[in-house]
Amino acid sequence: MTQFAELERELAAPALDLDAATRAAGEFLAALGVSCDTESMERTPRRMAEAYAAMLTSLTFETTTFPNDEAYDELVVVRSIPVQSVCEHHFLPFTGVAHVGYLPGRRIVGLSKLARVVEMYARRPQVQERLTQQVADWVDLHLDPHGVGVVIEAEHACMTLRGVQVAGTTTSTSALRGVLRENPASRAEFLANVRS
Repeated sequence: MTQFAELERELAAPALDLDAATRAAGEFLAALGVSCDTESMERTPRRMAEAYAAMLTSLTFETTTFPNDEAYDELVVVRSIPVQSVCEHHFLPFTGVAHVGYLPGRRIVGLSKLARVVEMYARRPQVQERLTQQVADWVDLHLDPHGVGVVIEAEHACMTLRGVQVAGTTTSTSALRGVLRENPASRAEFLANVRS
């Protein structure tokens, strides 16, 4: 299977059954001793099902790339793209920002597509490390740039609401490809762009 075919298979939308999810949410709450017998709680299982469906469903989009007619050869960086995902280990949310950059080759991309790529991969059970790599791989595959850099900074509810309970902590992950990985000056330029 080619890398592109594997990517397309990975992005196929799963079947969604809100009625089954509602029943399961009700059973889950009952198993935890949470009663849904009051007027304010009776629709909670459905609201839970709808909330998780929204958190786990990304919108499809058409990849729009353009020829790099002007031979632009400097970094393109989109910073502070909102990230909302669900930790696959505890099914609790993690939120933060992604910074995505690339050093163009023959193609450039519509800038909104970088935000859509982040959202597309974030809307599934995830770990931040994989999410960071998936975004970098997508940019690398679709643009064939000279370099790609992705940094994601996020706060994980599985750390802040349970377990160690350390509110305000953030986790930073990075994925670098091409010259942004191999060339120290290019890497430093990208990371300085992210921090500014």
